[in-house]
Amino acid sequence: MPSTATDVFRAGANALITGAGSGVGLAVAQLCASHKMNLILVDNNAQALANAKTSLPDGTNIEVHTMDVSSLNEWNELKTKVEAGGRELDLLHLNAGIGANGDWTDTQYFQTIFATNLFGVVNGLNVFVPHFQQPQQRSQRAIIVTGSKQGITNPPSNPAYNASKSAIKTLTEHLSFDLAKSSPRTSVHLLVPGWTFTGLTGGGSTKEKPAGAWAPEQVAEYLYRKMSEGKFYVICPDNDVDWETDRKRMTWTMGDIVYERQPQSRWREEYKQEATETMEKMRLGTEQLGSSS
Repeated sequence: MPSTATDVFRAGANALITGAGSGVGLAVAQLCASHKMNLILVDNNAQALANAKTSLPDGTNIEVHTMDVSSLNEWNELKTKVEAGGRELDLLHLNAGIGANGDWTDTQYFQTIFATNLFGVVNGLNVFVPHFQQPQQRSQRAIIVTGSKQGITNPPSNPAYNASKSAIKTLTEHLSFDLAKSSPRTSVHLLVPGWTFTGLTGGGSTKEKPAGAWAPEQVAEYLYRKMSEGKFYVICPDNDVDWETDRKRMTWTMGDIVYERQPQSRWREEYKQEATETMEKMRLGTEQLGSSS
């Protein structure tokens, strides 16, 4: 039977997940636990980690580490702990991220977003990529990085967040290309959730999930399915936005460059009619293609 990326989910394999105290990170931890993997959970919130640990199945091998992913020193300390006794990672999920708002004069806004969302990933790769650069490894390994649709379609109003996630997309694409050549038994995946009910998006134990949002567990299930199909881009839909809508929005965004439009044209008055008509034509074209196949 041919191997797939989901072969990384196996009993006894070691998974390290950042932002694991809640949301998507915790849901992926639950997915790993269901396959009896050993879990190394990282978050900057000690109480969230404690709650996450108790929510996972009894008998799961779990260790938790409270740390700031923007600190390379703390990553190096974690590396020492992880590698004690010769241990190596099989799965690395760089998921930690924050949301914030600010304007063009707000230096702290930019530095805080980039420190966590961008360098929280860069630091993790700098420290742990050697675990995955082994051409002769026999077992499947995987690196998953959590991006955002805002890093692809680039909507107005949050430039630092969008730029951080755009950079994550570029880095992960390079990582996939490089490891495909040097370490073919390591798969790389860019996980891009849709509207997901998490702490970052306003979720909480006292609030009810909106009808349009997915639960984090649905994101983890979709990730597993796309990994089984060998996909790099895991662009999750939600209950309001389907894959075809996402595809049209991403196609229009790339068209700003190809057709020399003004940037972020989808939100500019002078392009709104054209955008609506063009995306409707794309929808009809997709329907016609489907009916003739």
